[in-house]
Amino acid sequence: MNTYRNTLAALFVLLVLAGCKVSKDTALPIKAIPEKFRDAQGQDSLSIADQTIKDFFKEEELRNLVDTALVRNYDLQIALKNMESAQQLLKQSKLGNLPQVDLQITGSSNRPSDNSLNGLSTSQFLKTTHVEDFNANVGLRWEADIWGKIKGQKQAALATYLQTEEAKKAIQTQLVASVAQGYYRLLMMDAQIAIAKKNLALSDSTLRIIHLQFDAGQVTSLAIQQAKAQQLVAAQLIPKFEQDITIQENALRVLTGRLPGSVDRLASLEKSDVISQVSAGYPTAMVSRRPDVKSAELSLNIANAKVGIAKASLYPSLSITASAGLNSFKASNWFNIPASLFGVVAGGITQPLLQGRQLKTQYEVAKIEREKTVIQFRQSVLNAVAEVSDELVKIEKLKQQYDISKDKVNTLQQAVRNANLLFKSGMANYLEVITAQSNSLQSELELTTIKTAQLNARVELYRALGGGL
Repeated sequence: MNTYRNTLAALFVLLVLAGCKVSKDTALPIKAIPEKFRDAQGQDSLSIADQTIKDFFKEEELRNLVDTALVRNYDLQIALKNMESAQQLLKQSKLGNLPQVDLQITGSSNRPSDNSLNGLSTSQFLKTTHVEDFNANVGLRWEADIWGKIKGQKQAALATYLQTEEAKKAIQTQLVASVAQGYYRLLMMDAQIAIAKKNLALSDSTLRIIHLQFDAGQVTSLAIQQAKAQQLVAAQLIPKFEQDITIQENALRVLTGRLPGSVDRLASLEKSDVISQVSAGYPTAMVSRRPDVKSAELSLNIANAKVGIAKASLYPSLSITASAGLNSFKASNWFNIPASLFGVVAGGITQPLLQGRQLKTQYEVAKIEREKTVIQFRQSVLNAVAEVSDELVKIEKLKQQYDISKDKVNTLQQAVRNANLLFKSGMANYLEVITAQSNSLQSELELTTIKTAQLNARVELYRALGGGL
């Protein structure tokens, strides 16, 4: 009697402990997040990442490309399928506390040897040469979540599902940035090919004048050859830019889930808006928005859950089993109720013994893995903050470069005009004209590159802050 009471008392204590946590969670290292970004222009709670795609991108054609990519891009579609798979696993984990119930229906016929003990007994008492057994039962098995093991599995499944959602968001933000940057590169190439064609026409005009001077004996054939070479420099750029445009159009079409082809555009690089003063907000807001940082945070949740599961495996588990159904030696009496009814109920406590070292090792490894996730979280925050700081200084310095480059272009364009006037009046030689044209061509191409870099830096800052969702 005392033994029975002691057993009940032990079971009661274990049930009371159900829900008690056997391991302490590691908290998120908040100190890894700085108070402000380097090179940020003042502190403002507002961030460009708070703007929607529609508000951030002013060009309607670009918004249409982004909208198409968000619907048809294959990488994004695969990420959505991964989310669906994780969601199914999450739904399954929510049923972890339910008992396992099995229905079993069996029928057997056993023909023992006539010379065996079973055969002689069967023949003597049952007056038959074989034994039949028919069974239909429902079996139940349930494990009490005493140490929170099942709860930890649910938490891990939830965090895993949320990670797939963050992975999808990461692909989306990168996709938005890639489409925008590809679009701006396309506008840059349109501007560059227009510059090359303009310079080619200017070189043609200069070459005609030099031919006239050669016919008049004023210059040698060397002047014609050098002017022709300058003309070919501009002419060579045109097929190169045409090639680059086609490749860039194909890349944009692939990002939007369509076959290679042309991309319609009415906008120009010159009219594309560049915001010089941008607000990055606070790093804490960026951390809560960036998918890769959120994923690292969820990894810590998973690691905490795995430590709890591994620790719970070291402790005893309480399981209850039950079975009830119908059993009969004859099929005709199988469903004869209540005579064919039977039932069995059992409860047991299982404590790992010989595998204790193995379970202990799993627990220690789980703790080490958790420490790794903390380091990875710090690293993700560090990378994110560095990306934002990089784009902030790019925006600031590219503006300075653009202003200088624009002044340079204006100066060299004026030099080309002056050189042509002086050349036609005989006050400048052909070398001065060719040099002025060459310098002007390179400076104009450089200006388009800097303008595109400005646009791309703004887009990259938008992505780095978690914008584009």
